[in-house]
Amino acid sequence: MKIAFVTVFLGMLYLIDAQASIQPQKSFDLQRFAGKWYRVGFAYDSPGFVPYRSKLTISMGIVEPKENGDVDMTMWNLKPSSCQRKVYVYEKTSVPGVFNYYSTRHKRVKDVTVVETNYTEYALVFKHKKFNKEYTQVALYGRTKKLRSDLIEKFKAYAIARGFSRESILTPPPADNCPSSGY
Repeated sequence: MKIAFVTVFLGMLYLIDAQASIQPQKSFDLQRFAGKWYRVGFAYDSPGFVPYRSKLTISMGIVEPKENGDVDMTMWNLKPSSCQRKVYVYEKTSVPGVFNYYSTRHKRVKDVTVVETNYTEYALVFKHKKFNKEYTQVALYGRTKKLRSDLIEKFKAYAIARGFSRESILTPPPADNCPSSGY
């Protein structure tokens, strides 16, 4: 019993430390970050995600800042029968580059941190539900569907440094006609 408690306690300390070490992009500029992004890389280690790995494709999103500092994030994902559109409201926090949103799928509030971006080419984004590794994700976004190999390697190294296995890191193929050209 004592060993189990120590193991759980040390695990919680690790997660707290891992979350605390996630810092947003310095001097994050939401206006420069706005616009079209493609999710070209994804790291997710939830066992429930394994059956869907082979079905994942590059998805497209539009970041639209609101006057109050929140963000509407519209995402398109290819599903078996259609191209699905979802709108997420990312609420601003007191830290630029860090947002909160309610995941209807997981029924939890998640934090979204833009950890690194050059605004014109790529962004590394870290999503998590505090104290629950099951909901931790790292994503690589690009302004285009294809990024330089050094940026893909940077993303993979970042995900591995955050505890993801190589098997949990994906760089999926593009989706055909999702969204359609008129989205």
